[in-house]
Amino acid sequence: MLAFPSTYSVGITSLGYQVVWATLAQRADVDVRRLFTDQGDPPHGGSRGRGPGLDLFGLSLSWELDGPVLLELLERQRIPLWASERGDGDPIVFGGGPVLTANPEPLAPFFDVVLLGDGELLLPDFLDALQKHRSAPRAERLRRLAQVPGVYVPGLYAPRYSAQGDLLVVEPIEPGIPATVAKQTWRGNTLSHSTVITPEAAWPSIHMVEVVRSCPELCRFCLASYLTLPFRTPSLDDGLIPAVEKGLAATQRLGLLGASVTQHPQFPDLLTWLDQDRFEGTRVSVSSVRAATVTPQLGRILAKRGSKSLTIAIESGSERMREVVNKKLSREEIFAAARYAKEGGLTGLKLYGMVGLPTEQEADVEATAALVLELKKATPGLRLSLGVSSFVPKAHTPFQWEGVRPEAEQRLKLLAKRLKPKGIELRPESYGWSVIQALISRSDRRLAPVIAAARGSHESLGGWKKAYRAVLAGDNQSSPTAPGYPLPLPPAWEQVIHQCWGAEVVLPWDHLEGPLPKRTLDKHRSEALGSSPAQ
Repeated sequence: MLAFPSTYSVGITSLGYQVVWATLAQRADVDVRRLFTDQGDPPHGGSRGRGPGLDLFGLSLSWELDGPVLLELLERQRIPLWASERGDGDPIVFGGGPVLTANPEPLAPFFDVVLLGDGELLLPDFLDALQKHRSAPRAERLRRLAQVPGVYVPGLYAPRYSAQGDLLVVEPIEPGIPATVAKQTWRGNTLSHSTVITPEAAWPSIHMVEVVRSCPELCRFCLASYLTLPFRTPSLDDGLIPAVEKGLAATQRLGLLGASVTQHPQFPDLLTWLDQDRFEGTRVSVSSVRAATVTPQLGRILAKRGSKSLTIAIESGSERMREVVNKKLSREEIFAAARYAKEGGLTGLKLYGMVGLPTEQEADVEATAALVLELKKATPGLRLSLGVSSFVPKAHTPFQWEGVRPEAEQRLKLLAKRLKPKGIELRPESYGWSVIQALISRSDRRLAPVIAAARGSHESLGGWKKAYRAVLAGDNQSSPTAPGYPLPLPPAWEQVIHQCWGAEVVLPWDHLEGPLPKRTLDKHRSEALGSSPAQ
């Protein structure tokens, strides 16, 4: 069974979920059923709840705040929540996706297996190993799986803490288990595209094509860039065009996806190809594009193909802050992007920015407001909107050691005060939920009892805080302890969320190898902040 921690309309719009489901469904030795929070395929054996013959339960996780939904889905299937309580008759619970690849530790006690990296490589090897050892006892199956590159079996590793509660190491609990697990990277010529096109999706009847994977810009906070390195692009003739043609046989709506779509080296050629008369009536949209790559051709063809707006990430209106985060983008390029969008016939420009970045001052936020207002004046008639979030540190990025800055909450309000009266649409993300996101992204296994205690109330900020307080107070009724090994109490809320950590600190994910080593990330952080890297 392959689950998604949201409704069908949201889950079926996830390209990653679609590709994993299709990969499983194409195997003759796998009978896969889908499960969402509001519906699912008929269970195995046709019974209600957990059907007979359920050997695998998988979850695709793309956002930290969806993690607790796993527990509700497990309960609905009558699967024990804690991996250490499952026996030979229970399914292997596995998970993947960017959140679990970055830092699976807060959810680790609930998973038997975590797949670190790209499914194109991991899924076939994982399933082959499972089939080979299918008749072995559960513990032996997990030991065998732990030998597969990129397959992390949390139950075969345990954290050790100092007397002061500092994490010292996460290490294997028995001989023969790899000390570290490395993320797996797919380097094939093709990337992913939709396998399901439905009017019930959040983006109705759209065929999604992954144009690029990762991003060459390496903004210092960006998980989508650092975690998925290297930057990969399928060829136009053998990869992109066949994928587009396949989808357009079923729908006239095309979505081109990627962290920096227009940086595909053949993207202008793809645009020219889509400009043919035979695509009249086809609606084409692109995800966020790099402002410096916006051209009159891009604006014209997207407008011709039904797009209303363009989305660019500026991060900040302050040139100093753009340098800090390694956003290689000039003021002139931002204004040129707006001008080209309008001249091409687009009616809107969506900007994305961030507050609370390391070293940011209030003057930098004022610069963001000033830039947006100047853009409005320079391109009258172009509808501007600004989506803005608070900085959240992410594992395997140079800013993983930085904390959430409390002043970000007031800086969101400052932008609203400056922009809303001037007719700029401001779409701020909740600062409170950014705090919870950081809690999950930076924590270790000591958060697992909090997640267990929060289920049923995790959709409210108060529910999370109440659960955290209950665990700190040792309230066992509200905060069950993970079986299998004792977990000390979690550190203070502020220490996890707001504290900046030194490079010498043992991180919860240090035993999981990302694309770049820790010393390289520290070097990038030092370059950004103007300090010397740790020796």
